[in-house]
Amino acid sequence: MAGSRFLDALAKGVVVFDGAMGTRLYEKGIFINKSFDELNLSQPGIVQEVHGEYVRSGVDVIETNTFGANRLKLTPHGFGEKVKEINEAGAKIAREVAGGAFVAGAVGPLGVKIEPWGPTSIDEARDLFKEQIAALVSGGVDILCFETFADVNELGQAIRAAKEVAPELPIIAQMTIDDDGNSLYGTPPEVFTRRLEEWGADVIGVNCSVGPAAMLHALERMGKVTKKPLSAQPNAGQPRLLDGRTIYECSPEYMASYARRFIQTGARLVGGCCGTTPRHVKAIVGAARMLSPRERPEAERLVHAEPTTHDTSRLRPAVEPIPYAERSRLAAKIAKGEKIVSIELNPPKGTDLKGTLKRAKQAKDGGSDAVNIPDGPRATARMSALATAVLIQQEVGIETILHYCCRDRNLLGMQADLLGAFALGIRNLILITGDPPKLGDYPDATAVFDVDSIGLTNMVSRLNKAFDLGGSSFGKPTGFNIGVGANPGALDENREIERFFWKCDAGAEFAVTQPVYDVGALNRFLDAVRARGLQIPVVAGIWPLVSLRNAEFMKHEVPGVVVPDSVVERMAKAQEKGSDAAVAEGVQIAREAVHEIKDRIAGLQVSAPLGRVEVALQVVDALRD
Repeated sequence: MAGSRFLDALAKGVVVFDGAMGTRLYEKGIFINKSFDELNLSQPGIVQEVHGEYVRSGVDVIETNTFGANRLKLTPHGFGEKVKEINEAGAKIAREVAGGAFVAGAVGPLGVKIEPWGPTSIDEARDLFKEQIAALVSGGVDILCFETFADVNELGQAIRAAKEVAPELPIIAQMTIDDDGNSLYGTPPEVFTRRLEEWGADVIGVNCSVGPAAMLHALERMGKVTKKPLSAQPNAGQPRLLDGRTIYECSPEYMASYARRFIQTGARLVGGCCGTTPRHVKAIVGAARMLSPRERPEAERLVHAEPTTHDTSRLRPAVEPIPYAERSRLAAKIAKGEKIVSIELNPPKGTDLKGTLKRAKQAKDGGSDAVNIPDGPRATARMSALATAVLIQQEVGIETILHYCCRDRNLLGMQADLLGAFALGIRNLILITGDPPKLGDYPDATAVFDVDSIGLTNMVSRLNKAFDLGGSSFGKPTGFNIGVGANPGALDENREIERFFWKCDAGAEFAVTQPVYDVGALNRFLDAVRARGLQIPVVAGIWPLVSLRNAEFMKHEVPGVVVPDSVVERMAKAQEKGSDAAVAEGVQIAREAVHEIKDRIAGLQVSAPLGRVEVALQVVDALRD
């Protein structure tokens, strides 16, 4: 069988892979916004041309033009239903020109985050990989090459899929790394190498993202923890723009010199990724033919390589976590079953914090346990919620609850933010997905969401166990009191309950609801979550209305907030008597809601409308009556 012959070839010497497919197609005039994988159907000649160039360069293996040919990546281009045809065609095109070379079925990441970072489950991910792998096998590939994976957990699902669909085919599993040698999720090479070995990869390697120098350093670290064959397929250096074109500057000679170093380090598979051309690959072939791989010393024992299963979301703590009641004064009250109270204050516009500090002190003097700082979506020049929270704690001496949302931050950025926040004294969090900026001075402001609140909760839960995104221990754990949002008035109640379940499963320790005006909706939500066995404390969000216009805005323009018609009618009647009467009625409506629900909730989060803390404190008094 071809797979056995490939493994025999690896055992005897060095195997050379081809170079870039995508950048070669781009150089040949294919626009970058096209689906390169679909060219297997519409322009097979140009794909065959690229394969032929590499075969003539003397390579041992060519990869199919199927890196992004999974259902999720093909769907935006309108080809989601052609997974089988595109992958089979890619394998057959490569087979037609391979000659004596092996054909490797190229499989890249799905293009979405899977659990614990995203909503795609590991089972869904595995099924998507199985669909693509089955088509490649049907097309006649000899090997499977999983490449450019940033998340080792996702690569684990690809390996599992391959073991189920085509257990006879050798598996090459390659992570993509940063300049420091870690994966783009921060997983050290010592960690992902050992996991990939345990999961059954036949060859373990790194490819893409960096040039040869950084890849050599990673390869040296990988060789210390495994005896499996290693692979290295670097980019031709870091890309740069020149006259609107993307240029890779490493020469063929430079790439060949590093191929020799890879082999001397113990690599048995070398090749190229983005920016490498047939000229680069021909030079690598020449270097490989002159050398034999060096034997590596016995693999070292890996420290903190947790976990060893495919599901990396269940991490045993590297050190003893901080007990919940010791994380903050707020956590201590929650642990005792005492009612908690926080007043919500917006960050100030600009840099002047005097008014906000004054209101925070007013909240403290009024008996509030904490001040809640939202991270709002309004496109205005407000101070960051994190800076506001830190300064309030330092200047006023009251704990804060920091709203931290996923908007405009990637996972690594959020991890850095939160480690810094803990060092600055922040202990209480409400983790939310966040809304896009839709109001304010900058209507064209856009938003980017890398993960949602479930993924973020998983991340903070890991930090509390002293594990970073990559699953490596960083020593002393954080001690965050993890809160999440809940929406009793969601249009799709079942989906909201399901998401709440997953937040709890990810590590949420308390929840804060959207503003409550419909007590019946809150009771139905609490009944539903209790029926699922979810017992985490739920804090009711309360926003006292101050005018009829405020009531109409909350009813019609704030997603997820349910304001009954009866409440709007009461505010309309009060408004006829003047603004003071409207404020008084809004407070009374809020107090009535608190009286009805206070036996079922863990406390209140009360917004200070227009910064009027005295209005919020009138509502708080209802909890103490």
